[in-house]
Amino acid sequence: ATEAPPPPGTFPGFMSEGARLGLRGEHGKALACFNNALKLRAGDKDCLVARSKCYLKLGDAANALKDAEESLKNDQTFSKGLYQKAETLYTMGDFEFALVFYHRGRRLHPELQQFRLGVEKCEEAIVNCVGSPSSIKLEYKGDLCFISRQAESKKATQKLQLKLTKDQKWTRKQKPVRNPKMERQLLGEFYADKVYLEKLLKDKDLMESSTKQGTKVEDLVLGGISYLDTRSDFWQQQQPIYARVRERKLRQQWGIRDKKRKPSELARYILKTMEDIDVLLAGGSPEESCQKAERLLKKIQGWSDEEVPNKNELIGSLYSYIGNAQLEMGRTEAALRSHRMDLEFARQ
Repeated sequence: ATEAPPPPGTFPGFMSEGARLGLRGEHGKALACFNNALKLRAGDKDCLVARSKCYLKLGDAANALKDAEESLKNDQTFSKGLYQKAETLYTMGDFEFALVFYHRGRRLHPELQQFRLGVEKCEEAIVNCVGSPSSIKLEYKGDLCFISRQAESKKATQKLQLKLTKDQKWTRKQKPVRNPKMERQLLGEFYADKVYLEKLLKDKDLMESSTKQGTKVEDLVLGGISYLDTRSDFWQQQQPIYARVRERKLRQQWGIRDKKRKPSELARYILKTMEDIDVLLAGGSPEESCQKAERLLKKIQGWSDEEVPNKNELIGSLYSYIGNAQLEMGRTEAALRSHRMDLEFARQ
């Protein structure tokens, strides 16, 4: 059989459209654009990273990790690939492995702030899971062969989980019920969705029906509940309830009432916005990238050094993004001024 002809369109066009759709939250459509782009330019590492982000947004961590690793195949120092692999591992709850790649990226690309922020959030998640290093005493007793046995046991468990299909309903029923109050805290606004899906399960006629594609409605509903259970487990790992209670008490003690200005939340917001700026620039939308960078620059300039400790470094990075976008738009004089500002902040 002959290969299917390449889709009508250009590689930059598909990349740009995919980036736009992703920013609008239409990740399924964005995925189709990146698939078409890779048909035209197989193995393009920027496109693989963009598609990996799409998979991650759609909850397909396995394919997200596969694309991130593929982007590093020919260049192990590729910053976007390293960061995307670390982010995927972090989302999967593999905090220790994620930390390895955040550290690697930070060592190879010290100028990129996202790796430093990644290290910080990863270390925070690990501390929330197991406690601070000072609270744990390690003792050496016997050999280390138990580690390999533990790894083998983990692999066997993973294989067993993959085989579970019809038995999934049984395993879900056997799972201990989490306290509704705790679950509401973990899921936040998604708690109402889970309650709604669980109510749907009681409608036997609806559960027996199927979609036009032949998928059983009950399987879709159980899949949604399973996904929310997985996410709540991840969020419990990342920041357990006891850690949240402790933070709330500390905020009250120190009189920190303004949650919107909490440094960790600001860091996540800045990181996400800078990712969007980068995606728009790589996707062939320099004008939108430039506008977004200029808006973030104004906000950061208005924040204090206590709220944003690395303020000058971030401002320099944003001037660099703005300069690159201006260069793409053919505004060479403006680009030169922006890069000079970047240089000035780098000297400082």
